[in-house]
Amino acid sequence: MSIIMDQLVNNVAKMRWVLNDEVDVPIVYRTAYGAGIGAGFHHSQSFEAWIAHVPGLKVAMPSDPADAKGLLKAAIRDNDPVIFMEHKLLYKRMSGPVPEEEYLIPLGKGDIKRPGEDITIIATGAMVRAALQAAEALEKRGVEAEIIDPRTIQPFDEELILSSVKKTGRAIIVHEAPVFGGFGGEIAGILADKGIDYLDGPVKRVGAPFTPLPNWIKMEEYYLPNAEKIVTTAHEVINF
Repeated sequence: MSIIMDQLVNNVAKMRWVLNDEVDVPIVYRTAYGAGIGAGFHHSQSFEAWIAHVPGLKVAMPSDPADAKGLLKAAIRDNDPVIFMEHKLLYKRMSGPVPEEEYLIPLGKGDIKRPGEDITIIATGAMVRAALQAAEALEKRGVEAEIIDPRTIQPFDEELILSSVKKTGRAIIVHEAPVFGGFGGEIAGILADKGIDYLDGPVKRVGAPFTPLPNWIKMEEYYLPNAEKIVTTAHEVINF
């Protein structure tokens, strides 16, 4: 991904504007990303925040097989370039039903993976699974967490996020990339700008530390966000 950034950022993303909106740029770039399988520090990074920052590009991050099919079909039919990010950990470790019929999931439309009343957990990619595991642990402590999967971060479903936080009053944002400079900061900014009156506590982020990825799979377990870290953060927000 880093090797093609010149063409992606300076040509593909700007082509529609360079040519005065006279052409479509219907390209889908499928790229594998993410850690958890011991692929090393060069092959396990999460660069979604880089890409989402580029005007002209769309970014999809499915978290389960059904969403992967619906989003990929929508991406192929879209007239703008779409970066379709597939988490390596989910290739063999995630299974689930996939409708056989033709269906599309609109880019920019998030999903409530689990309803709840006490706290909103916004997670992307493989972190959705960690968030769902955290929700199960929180339920045993009497806390009902609502899990929101944006599914695409560009375009981004602000309405869904704000609606959920308006209901719960609290928010945690989870992504695999380092917290500093990650896309979670953008979500926190949206909540501060448009949802501050809904919040009954601080917006917390759960992500990786600001270091290169470990080259040893056992160290990845320490580096990566997980359900336990999400539960600990929820405790800080709710103080249950």
